[in-house]
Amino acid sequence: MDQRFTDDNPRGLYLLADLVNAVQDGTGATPAGLEAVVEAHGGPPLRLTETTAGEMREAAAAIAGILDLDDEDGAAEAINALLDQYPARPRLEHVPERRWSLRTTAPHDAQPARWLLSTAALALALWLSERGYCAWGRCAAPGCGRYFIDTGRRAPQRYCSTRCGTRVRVAAHRDRSR
Repeated sequence: MDQRFTDDNPRGLYLLADLVNAVQDGTGATPAGLEAVVEAHGGPPLRLTETTAGEMREAAAAIAGILDLDDEDGAAEAINALLDQYPARPRLEHVPERRWSLRTTAPHDAQPARWLLSTAALALALWLSERGYCAWGRCAAPGCGRYFIDTGRRAPQRYCSTRCGTRVRVAAHRDRSR
């Protein structure tokens, strides 16, 4: 199990970033790929058809639109619109090997994309209200563009991983040396 899921998973936001990244890079855009991403994060078991997978990809695009925002007012407006359209039904759940966490539940007849957008609305609203700024973003490394959740306490995060940050710093060092 990925260590970040057992430590301080910020409001389930890693699910959102990983799902958007999987759709963006094509590795998880299939029904089975989307199911695997959700399952890896302890989400509900999904049985997606090509139609419901398409709806999930559309939901991921809507979430990416919010993750692209770095203006708190604009992000709050977009999140509130999601909360209005997809009201969250939060519940405390205990997932094996993890702490109790606040999760959204969907009615039994709800489509997976509705569950995802409801989850996203609650998670992003909580994260924005706790942090006070858009603590998420898109990697600034040339050629990357993956989304990340900023869990740092100091300067805002700019890269999705230490690998991307190091790659940019090494390239800048080489350019200065020339």
